[in-house]
Amino acid sequence: VALYKSVPTRLLSRAWGRLNQVELPTWLRKPVYSLYIWTFGVNMKEAAVEDLHHYRNLSEFFRRKLKPQVRPVCCVHSVISPSDGKILNFGQVKNCEVEQVKGVTYSLESFLGPRISTEELHFSQAPPGNSFQQQLVTKEGNELYHCVIYLAPGDYHCFHSPTDWRVSHRRHFPGSLMSVNPGVARWIKELFCHNERVVLTGDWKHGFFSLTAVGATNVGSIRIYFDQDLHTNSPSYSKGSYNDFSFISNNNKEGIPMRKGEHLGEFNLGSTIVLIFEAPKDFKFHLKAGQKIRFGEALGSL
Repeated sequence: VALYKSVPTRLLSRAWGRLNQVELPTWLRKPVYSLYIWTFGVNMKEAAVEDLHHYRNLSEFFRRKLKPQVRPVCCVHSVISPSDGKILNFGQVKNCEVEQVKGVTYSLESFLGPRISTEELHFSQAPPGNSFQQQLVTKEGNELYHCVIYLAPGDYHCFHSPTDWRVSHRRHFPGSLMSVNPGVARWIKELFCHNERVVLTGDWKHGFFSLTAVGATNVGSIRIYFDQDLHTNSPSYSKGSYNDFSFISNNNKEGIPMRKGEHLGEFNLGSTIVLIFEAPKDFKFHLKAGQKIRFGEALGSL
């Protein structure tokens, strides 16, 4: 593990990113993309553009859009999957710890960082003696829940809003870009806290809501469509540092409203989405650990 952590994953990811931007000759596009499709099981019949010659470079191919009708958004359940992927873990958050894979946990506070001001998130002030987890729960009788979705290299790489909510704040943690493959996640404790990630925080009708896009090897680029100031995988950073940006201003008291299923952002390959949110005790997940899920399908509801 120590040897793996010493690998310059950020540098390698930037080099891979530059390689992805190189325009391929038209004659080379079909054999290169066909090899990728065969290796990772990509379903090109779902792509908005099926013609492989259309994609000028690997980056465009990775970020391909889908036909609108292939991912219907579930209107019955309150929380949907924000992306295609595999469910690694889900359930209630307990003892300020969240599972990245079964039996391997990380600290909720280390992952999200210090609590954001209550004024910015429209939350009531929690008693100072409460744990970090209790401070995030704003309504009596509610619990804190989490869900982890792993995006494989062959998956659709855009992610969407999982529910109707308001995004008030963005926190960007520069960090490592180690693989988030479940096999690696079993070996490295707090892997998600080491890796570069973008935490979007806000509220929905039941209180606190957050969506975190976690970077990985070759996934230095995380893009949030409404956040033009976000720049990920820069050449240098201070370990443990983070930078904050508020979407609340004198001209905008509500933040960024997001509708369920609306486009939110994209990765440049596969990675991980982590949802951490508050909901009443009768909230139920409609999931099984390890199952494949597609954007728009139900995660859970009341």
